[in-house]
Amino acid sequence: MAVTPVDLTGKKILITGPTGQVALPVVEHFARIADVYALARFSKAEDRAVIEALGAKTLQADLADARSVMSIPDDFDYVLNFAVVKSGNFDYDLAANGEGIGYLMTRCKSAKAILHFSSTAVYEYDGLEPRKETDPLGDNHRVMFPTYSIAKIAAETVCRFVARQHQIPTTIARLSVPYGDNGGWMYFHMLMMKGGIPIEVHPDAPNYYNLLHADDYIAKIPYLLAAATPEVTTVNFGGSQRTSIEEWCAYISELTGFEPIFKNNPKAFGSLCIDTEKMHSLIGETAVDWKQGIKRQLEKLAPEVLINKQG
Repeated sequence: MAVTPVDLTGKKILITGPTGQVALPVVEHFARIADVYALARFSKAEDRAVIEALGAKTLQADLADARSVMSIPDDFDYVLNFAVVKSGNFDYDLAANGEGIGYLMTRCKSAKAILHFSSTAVYEYDGLEPRKETDPLGDNHRVMFPTYSIAKIAAETVCRFVARQHQIPTTIARLSVPYGDNGGWMYFHMLMMKGGIPIEVHPDAPNYYNLLHADDYIAKIPYLLAAATPEVTTVNFGGSQRTSIEEWCAYISELTGFEPIFKNNPKAFGSLCIDTEKMHSLIGETAVDWKQGIKRQLEKLAPEVLINKQG
């Protein structure tokens, strides 16, 4: 049964990982209507300035450091954890991603709900079969990001333990391929096409994913928070439309005239589309058509490459 979205107007919200491509539009949106705090290491002064210019307050902390996390306020209404570390160092990445969510939830255990963003990278590869929430997990992204899948799985495990231990309403959302007007995977593919750089794809084609536009993930956050329970709601989170690398590169070619060069590599990320049944039952379908989203992205980031203005 679909949930009724929570009203975040005027609420005190903590957002971690705020400077990243995925979370930055979330900070920008909710800072207009809520009391938003953005937590990061903020090693660059310019990053802090960007966040504060959006109207959010900044908190400097390292999720891998318990004392650092325990120094932040503990009275947030809602917590959105976008933070992710993929340095390649297992000790640090497991601490920052796995232990970090534990420290954060323990500190913020009085929150009405916590939304932890995981990844479909937790799933074991299984060809073109859409991944269900109950499907086997595996070290999916090892070739490119050695620690990523394992750290994400560890973070989910810690998240569930702390939620149940402290009875914190929690949702784990496994992101497919988030993107928006500020960037994403397909924008890098456009740059590769422009430069004549081969795009590596798994030979078990087509390579399917569920592109999730920023407009949609922002719109669905109040629903995901409403779906939170102390037993933890784990749900796939991607666009309702399934599309492939091959399809979106063909569309980029229509818009730009750049031709993709595909190079088969069995070690490349394979198809990782999601089963959307649980997502649709809880939070409904997404709204942004993937072609509309890609065209908007290029209009914003690289209008000079467009040859087909009507799209």
